[in-house]
Amino acid sequence: MEPPNAAHPAVTAITAAVRASLEDLAATAVQDIWDQVPAYSGSGDERLREDVTRHVRAIFEVFLAGLPGGRRARRSDFRMTREQATRRVEQGITLADFLQAFRIGQLTLWHGVLAAAGDDPEARDAALAAVAQIMVVIEVGSTVAAEAYVEAQQLAVAESDRLRRDLLEDLLARRASFAGPKRALLRASGLGPDTRLLVTTAVLAGDQSDEHALRDAAAAVGRARGGGRGLVVVRQEEIVVVAAVPQGGAAAAVAGLRRACAGLRQRGIALAAGVGTVRTGLSEVADAYAEARIARNGLGAAPGVLALPLLTSLDYLVLRDDETARRLIRPEVRRFVDEDVAAGGALIATLVEFAASDLNAVAAAERLHLHVNTAYYRLDRIAERTGCDLRRLADVMELLIALRLLGAIAPRATPQAP
Repeated sequence: MEPPNAAHPAVTAITAAVRASLEDLAATAVQDIWDQVPAYSGSGDERLREDVTRHVRAIFEVFLAGLPGGRRARRSDFRMTREQATRRVEQGITLADFLQAFRIGQLTLWHGVLAAAGDDPEARDAALAAVAQIMVVIEVGSTVAAEAYVEAQQLAVAESDRLRRDLLEDLLARRASFAGPKRALLRASGLGPDTRLLVTTAVLAGDQSDEHALRDAAAAVGRARGGGRGLVVVRQEEIVVVAAVPQGGAAAAVAGLRRACAGLRQRGIALAAGVGTVRTGLSEVADAYAEARIARNGLGAAPGVLALPLLTSLDYLVLRDDETARRLIRPEVRRFVDEDVAAGGALIATLVEFAASDLNAVAAAERLHLHVNTAYYRLDRIAERTGCDLRRLADVMELLIALRLLGAIAPRATPQAP
């Protein structure tokens, strides 16, 4: 479609009429945006409506400036759009909503051009010719808006990441006094001087090394809190989460983390995560982080979640990688463990259930769905091969500790009060 003839009286009349109604058109466009885009009407930013009005008016001026001379819109005409894109990022408006609002404004402008043309055939022809210029305004303006928004968003994300990393490093350095943006971030994360909190640290398991996968995992772990707040930081090659203990206690937090890890495994991302004990106050974040690392290292290279709040004291005591403790294991016990693991672990499973059943062979047999004579036979075999008397608690404890130190059994989770 050819641009309108600048010399045609109808073009001059349309330009004058639209300019005369510019304030009303801008107000109508803004109201349409509020009615059609929930993100705008739902925003708590008191300056948003004023910003949008200024932006709409400026875009309409770009169109009117080009209409009489038939000049197409240029990128340099949209300086305010770049400024407003940055503002929308700060105001929490998504790119999709920002672009939808931009298009709503242009539709209102088109209706204004049609109204200015009235029923005059020549004026309506001129209005139809102006469609091409409005489309150029939409095309060029939307491109500038999207580019500026993405750039501003990237800068905002980088700044937010830096602030989060700096705050975490301060907490790990045992600094407890914060002001300005760091204090605001703590408040937004639901963390305060007396908050009961958990610290989680996670890394990609095995030989995975993918920055994008780590960030995806960080987002998933953050969402695992069910909408709850918390400080989530990608720190070099690990994810660190400092968050308040949820209403369901540590067990609920760990359950959410395990669900997140299971979801990530389905996407090919395996995490090894450790959770420290429940602590109180920002001054204890460093200690909670050290505990979380101990738990995570207890997994070795295997994926999974190891949470100290759900472990027994015994499990924690044998969690650390202690070569001296392993050397103290008697050779016949080590040989028994190695051979039974290679054979499928039936004897080890029986021993574990026997201990869990308070040294009651009948109860252990029921839990394992075995005939009681089979359970007794297996226990006799264990005693014969290890030299231990399974009627003595000390001997049973020796075997359980050996099994944990050699990695033949996983830590047994125990209930934890909220």
